[in-house]
Amino acid sequence: MKYTTFGRRTGLRVSEIALGTSNFGTSWPTGADEATSARIFTAFADAGGTFIDTADTYQQGDSETYLAKLLASDREHFTLASKFTFGTAGQAGVSKTGNSRKTMRHALESSLKRLNTDYLDLYWVHAPDTVTPLDEVVDALDDLVRAGKILHGGLSNFPAWQVSAAVAGRHRTPIIATQFEYSLAARDGERDLLPMADSLGLGTAVYSPLGGGLLTGKYRTSSEGRLTTMNSIIQRENNAQKTATVDELLAISDETGTEPAVLAIAWLLERARRSTTAIIPIIGPRTPAQLDAYLKALDVTLAATHYARLDTVSAPTLGIPHDGLPAILDTVLGGQRDNFRIFRGR
Repeated sequence: MKYTTFGRRTGLRVSEIALGTSNFGTSWPTGADEATSARIFTAFADAGGTFIDTADTYQQGDSETYLAKLLASDREHFTLASKFTFGTAGQAGVSKTGNSRKTMRHALESSLKRLNTDYLDLYWVHAPDTVTPLDEVVDALDDLVRAGKILHGGLSNFPAWQVSAAVAGRHRTPIIATQFEYSLAARDGERDLLPMADSLGLGTAVYSPLGGGLLTGKYRTSSEGRLTTMNSIIQRENNAQKTATVDELLAISDETGTEPAVLAIAWLLERARRSTTAIIPIIGPRTPAQLDAYLKALDVTLAATHYARLDTVSAPTLGIPHDGLPAILDTVLGGQRDNFRIFRGR
């Protein structure tokens, strides 16, 4: 396992893969019991993993409760992140959900109690609630930093314009990171979120790296998990590009003898290495075997041709104004397009 700072705006150190713990618990229809969760956590730690990502809503709080025991022996070794917005058991209703200062304070105190820790390394706002002013959100995070309850704040599932506004605002404690879905099956983040993170030096955590299982290829032979799970973060093979992407992934798997899931994670790690800021995949195994498959990707280096094939077949349509730029680029560069060095992040 390699390590990096979580973007260029902080010295917070994280492993190149984060362990997502939405499956730690049995309060949802899918999940892992405490003993299985412990095996997953221990194997991740033994592999060098230090970045742990959870949320108050995961398994109705069970995820944080399980982690309290697992982190107890060496809390400082790990970079611990949790989230709030959706509420959890005992936190339903209009006054205990969303992103207000009141909700944030209540949610954090509840999470710290479940996690049996006095601070979080990173506290994510899980999603926009559309009604809380952005300044209130960022100022409230700053208050928690000043109180020693959290070290850093991040915005998850927020649009690029809001993240940019939060970073550019005159707040004492800067937002250091963003989080969103990203994989070979969902590269929408390349329109604005990833260029923004590159430009601003934000750490980027990306979830659902296998598209909810689509990139394992298992749905070609089984529908298990597609419609029975409550997890809505599932990419379906519902258009020609996704079919072509899975086809290419399976073809390269046959050529290399490497599992499709391993190749999908390896592509993402390669994408991270080409970035000018940290891109950290969040893996969410439900079994030790699933974790093993994820970790295999750490030892896989994609051939340039394989990376290019996967990159090409899954490339997103960026839309306006991005798609219009190639047509004018030579003109605006004075007819010297091929002689310009174009820096990323511009």
